[in-house]
Amino acid sequence: MGLFDRLSTLLRSNINELISRAENPEKMLNQLIVDMKTNLAKAKQQVASAIADEKKLQSDAETMKKQAEDWERRAMLAVQEGRDDMAKQALGRYNEQMQGAQQLHETWLRHKAETEALKLSLRQLNDKIEEAKRKKNILVARAKRAEAQQRIQETMSGMSDKSAFESFERMTEKIEANERKAIAAAEIQEEFSGDRLTRQFQALEYKGSSDQQLVALKARMGLLAAGGGAGAKQLNKGDSDVHDAELIEEGEEGTSR
Repeated sequence: MGLFDRLSTLLRSNINELISRAENPEKMLNQLIVDMKTNLAKAKQQVASAIADEKKLQSDAETMKKQAEDWERRAMLAVQEGRDDMAKQALGRYNEQMQGAQQLHETWLRHKAETEALKLSLRQLNDKIEEAKRKKNILVARAKRAEAQQRIQETMSGMSDKSAFESFERMTEKIEANERKAIAAAEIQEEFSGDRLTRQFQALEYKGSSDQQLVALKARMGLLAAGGGAGAKQLNKGDSDVHDAELIEEGEEGTSR
């Protein structure tokens, strides 16, 4: 497993653990960023160590190449001095050093490619952490909005429960039933207590009083003036007839005389 594979696994494990026990989204996101920065710092140290190893390989390859070149010069010097035996030995050392330098150079090239890939992954990880930091406030706002919506839904669900309203309606019906019972009890009490005959006369007296009030009201409104005039006229007519009868009787008496 590579360096960043291990780092990714570690990050996922930490994130899953935080999410499973998350109670405060803002606190969880802050902790995630802290963990990311901690892991990034560890990754930087490991990448730096890989770069150092790559630099050492490069240096070792160059040193061995220089040593091979030194043995080549010694071989040339031996040839110039007529020491072919020493030249052969120097060339043997030259070939050995050049072979080692070539192997180190190839190893360095592979390690350098791996190191460049590590540095690229490190930059990408750093960019993701910076992006996470920028998105944190947005995510916190979204989490708070979701929490508020959940509370509203829970409140609305509680209000949709008909038990409270049904209890209120039953209490209303019970109060109205008690009021009807109280009115019926009062009527029974009035019906079967005291002198019933007295109450009946009181009712008639009240009716008579109402009739008297009606006559007085009509008199005030002038509705009885015509009827009163007719009665007066009838009385006046009776008086005139009596007066005429008296005059006739007086005339008869005079004639007889």
